[in-house]
Amino acid sequence: MKTIIKSMCMLALLCAASLSGIAQNTKKQQREQKKIADVKEMVNADSYVFHANYANPMRGGNINLTSEYDVRISRDTVIAYLPYYGRAYQAPMDPTDGGIHFTSTTFTYSKTEGKKGGWDILFKFTNTKGTEKMYLNIGDDGYASLQVTSVNRDPITFQGYIARKK
Repeated sequence: MKTIIKSMCMLALLCAASLSGIAQNTKKQQREQKKIADVKEMVNADSYVFHANYANPMRGGNINLTSEYDVRISRDTVIAYLPYYGRAYQAPMDPTDGGIHFTSTTFTYSKTEGKKGGWDILFKFTNTKGTEKMYLNIGDDGYASLQVTSVNRDPITFQGYIARKK
C-alpha cells in the first residue's frame, strides 16, 4: 500500500513539474513573439537606433566596442557616430575627425525582406564626408550587422542590435 501511495505522489510531482516547464516555455515563446513584433514595427516605421557592440575591420580581427556608438535612423535623417579601424587612403585634415561621423538628410534607401525573415536595407549617401553606402542587415530578433563602404577607406563591418529611439 505504501508503494502505491509513493508512486502516486511521484506521479503527481512529475505532472506538476511538467506543467510548470510547459508554462515557462510558453512565456518564453510569448516574449520572443513580442520582440519580433517590436522589431517589425520599428523597421516598418523607419525609426530606430543601431547600437554597435563589435567592429570588424577588413584588416584585423573583431574589436569589442566599450563606448556608446550608434547610427540613428529615421525616414528623413541618418546620424552616424561610429569609430573607424582600418586603412585610410587619405588622412583627414582635422585629426579629431577620424571616425564615421555625419548627419545626412539627402540619401536614398531600399528595404527588402530577407528570405528567412529579417530585412536588408541599403543606404546611399550623396552629401557625407567620404561615406558612400551603408548596408544594414536586421534579423527578426533585432540583432543586426552594418557594413560601411567609404570612398577613401577600407570597408568596415559592425555587429550590434537595433532599439527604439529615445
